[in-house]
Amino acid sequence: MKLKVKEIAIFGMLGAIMYASDLLMELFPNIHIVGVFIVAITVVYKKKALYPIYIYVLISGIFAGFATWWIPYLYVWTVLWIMVMLLPKKIPEKIKPLVYMLVCALHGLLFGTIYAPAQALLFGLDFDGMIAWIISGLPFDAIHAVSNLLCGVLIYPITVILKKSEKLSAKY
Repeated sequence: MKLKVKEIAIFGMLGAIMYASDLLMELFPNIHIVGVFIVAITVVYKKKALYPIYIYVLISGIFAGFATWWIPYLYVWTVLWIMVMLLPKKIPEKIKPLVYMLVCALHGLLFGTIYAPAQALLFGLDFDGMIAWIISGLPFDAIHAVSNLLCGVLIYPITVILKKSEKLSAKY
């Protein structure tokens, strides 16, 4: 996965945009558009989408501290990337936006469950403790899922814009 200079710049900006969007929406618990960006950039850049994802993760750690909350970030966003990568390649155009929205919402709903194993290891929870932690977080995961579904309307337009910009920059 050799990168061009243009890609390095684009991926750096995308990672920074994800972080900035996260900061702008901090006032609202579990409502953000990071998942929206991850789905969109994965649709467009496939494997290379991991670069902006991990730039976002790194920036988050640099500015918010490399604390225990950050450790699950090393894999939790990759799960969303994997979910998108596993989507069929030939989804009918009419249902692509809905599929992307549903995948983003599903990740929001499962966020606490995906996050839980690291929390259990870091804080010495047994399996029952981890399950209790997941259950106690379900209301927040429900908010996360609904917000990801609603914000997911932005995924398809962002993918269209990114694809057009890729075609334009290929000419130069």
